[in-house]
Amino acid sequence: MTAEPPALTARNLDLPGVRHAFFTREGGVSDGVYASLNGGVGSRDEAPRVAENRARMAARLGVEADRLLVPYQIHSADALVVEAPWAAEARPHCDGLVTQEATLALGVTGADCGMLLFADAAAGVIGACHAGWKGALGGMIETTVAKMEAQGARRADIHVALGPAIGATSYEVGPEFVTLFCEKDAAFAAFFTPATRKGHATFDLPGFIAARVEALGVASFENVGIDTYADEARCFSYRRSVHRKEADYGRLVSAIALL
Repeated sequence: MTAEPPALTARNLDLPGVRHAFFTREGGVSDGVYASLNGGVGSRDEAPRVAENRARMAARLGVEADRLLVPYQIHSADALVVEAPWAAEARPHCDGLVTQEATLALGVTGADCGMLLFADAAAGVIGACHAGWKGALGGMIETTVAKMEAQGARRADIHVALGPAIGATSYEVGPEFVTLFCEKDAAFAAFFTPATRKGHATFDLPGFIAARVEALGVASFENVGIDTYADEARCFSYRRSVHRKEADYGRLVSAIALL
């Protein structure tokens, strides 16, 4: 029997017929910088180990391993409605997935970026999206909700949760980053705090994502509140790996299924 790894969950996604998990880095078979539940097929980890890790995640979600679907993420605002598994070599290039199909699990990977799960249990529609700063600013969250509505969901019934992501005090950015946001909307300045380094600021990505979600008028929003950069025991972090000059980094997986 396949071992099931531990995972974080959100209270607001504890819904009839829905199972979800924000997987941490614990409970897998990878080692080194990938220890241990690395879900990133794009990493340089050994492919059989990633496959075993993904199989363990699928078991936790109650689906077959080939029915845990994770797209080839490109930091876009594109979402796809899926009705059946795809071949490994045919992974779609997008950052959001939506389905009405039972026993399909929709997943996204992250190692600082926002990973969001969505569910309208009444309509039987779920979604998942990857939203780093580029996706969150560019409309990834809004696109996912719109795709869910096109499948019969009502935004007033959609519950959304954010998994582990880089925290507000861990994400230092330069002045050009602040300018990019504030040129789009001056109100976005509220998500930046001056950093100790002159001309730099820290960016509250979880807060920005929360504001984007709540502006949509969904039923509820929950943030599991885990800072990927600070919580090394449970989380992979791209930024932490860069600061340490590590050769690569593992990827967390967040996923949701209709059963």
